[in-house]
Amino acid sequence: MTAPVYERVALIGLGLIASSMFWAMKRRGLAGEVTGFARSRATRETARRIGLCDRVCESARDAVEGADLVVLCVPVGAMGAVAREIAPHLKSGTTVSDVGSVKRSVISAVAPHLPGGVHFVPAHPLAGTEHSGPESGFAELYDNRWCIIVPADDATDPEAVARLRDLWEGMGANVDQMDADHHDLVLAVTSHAPHLIAYTMVGVADDLRRVTDSEVIKYSAAGFRDFTRIAASDPTMWRDVFLTNKDATLEVLGRFTEELFALQRAIRTGDGDHLFDYFTRTRTIRRGIIEAGQDTDAPDFGRGAPKS
Repeated sequence: MTAPVYERVALIGLGLIASSMFWAMKRRGLAGEVTGFARSRATRETARRIGLCDRVCESARDAVEGADLVVLCVPVGAMGAVAREIAPHLKSGTTVSDVGSVKRSVISAVAPHLPGGVHFVPAHPLAGTEHSGPESGFAELYDNRWCIIVPADDATDPEAVARLRDLWEGMGANVDQMDADHHDLVLAVTSHAPHLIAYTMVGVADDLRRVTDSEVIKYSAAGFRDFTRIAASDPTMWRDVFLTNKDATLEVLGRFTEELFALQRAIRTGDGDHLFDYFTRTRTIRRGIIEAGQDTDAPDFGRGAPKS
């Protein structure tokens, strides 16, 4: 156990990310008290039943009152409204952060509502599963994963940034820092476009009526299984991601389309050398991910054998 980084933390939104934050903070004693709020009464009742948060509140106002750190764990499209709601109830010196996977639009939506004396330090933990809801969280979610801190502007208090870094490192994450536009482009490459491609491929299988539903399920190879795992992610969250990171995602999809056309041409013309060279180059990226400890080279990718 370590000394608390914050005496009181408020989590607004109680899904996978917030739930995992709570268990990770409690594992290391990083927060004295953690309050929580979710818009859904059913979610609040579930949180109370499983012991998620030291105190589950009936309003966002009650949750943030007296908090040293407030973390917005709601879909990026809702963050502006939540910031407007809680702003009058934040004490001076409070840090407000978030966990959204888009940063420029979050900064634009949240920053105008925050009063002077409140530090806004956006962040993005690059961790998650296809599951959602308060019961899906676990303390180890952030272990050896990356959290990117994206200060809202150059005037952001360095002590507030350092303190938030201490919290994420205490929860097991590696921490990096970058500006909002670069973050959004990086995530368009590593997360947003791949999710859209996965949604599309699963949609193609659904539309291709010559392949029956039972065949898609029964004969799913590893690649398609991973597509369906990604495509099972929370639809509200991903709708908001694509609408709020439009420019970077479209830029990456444009490049993807060019690469896809080149591969189509190689297949059509029988250009085996192009295909071999391309696959060899992309294979090294997978090796780099494994060497960085961000996945395993186990045959089942560490996800366990399917239950019979």
